[in-house]
Amino acid sequence: MAIKNSISKYDWQYLVTGFFLISVFIFTDLIGVIDKEYFYFVPSLISDQPYRIFTSILIHADLNHLLSNLGGIIITRYFLMRLGIESRFFYLKFIFICSFLNFFIIWVYEKILSYFSIYPNYATLGFSGIIYALFGFLLLTSFYGKEYFFGKEIGFKSNYEVQKMSKTICFIGLIFSFLPGVSLLGHLSGFIAGCFLFFI
Repeated sequence: MAIKNSISKYDWQYLVTGFFLISVFIFTDLIGVIDKEYFYFVPSLISDQPYRIFTSILIHADLNHLLSNLGGIIITRYFLMRLGIESRFFYLKFIFICSFLNFFIIWVYEKILSYFSIYPNYATLGFSGIIYALFGFLLLTSFYGKEYFFGKEIGFKSNYEVQKMSKTICFIGLIFSFLPGVSLLGHLSGFIAGCFLFFI
């Protein structure tokens, strides 16, 4: 299947996403007019400040963190083009839905821990949870294809090349998730969320 690598009518979704991430980084890290502390995902604060479910994915720890996630956007864009995307809104819709689902999975995890009187205290930030969700979704899609997403046609076809690459990336990403300072929970919950969204 021939793939056009030039700008397509679907690319505005990735450009908007990247623009928001870069803009927030400028305001938080370069100019310093926004304090990142008010946007982290902190479980104990979510009930009073639910906006953190969304704002936490827009902020990053440093420039390397931001660049790695922008790279993730580029990779997922390439995979989506290879799978034959036919939706102008899939990417943004996926991000919105996945933000809630990610939160729900983490909430379930914390409830299980609290049953055993374990109360984790942590804060997470960054777009990588969404990236890992996309990798999970695209991995399954590369095997089976997917015509619809929440009732809207997306036209994804199975693709052996994407299947091989996404398996490798997911494996490397899993190993990377065990490094110090990396949120294993955020990455795993994202991957699980993406796999779950594939079956909806």
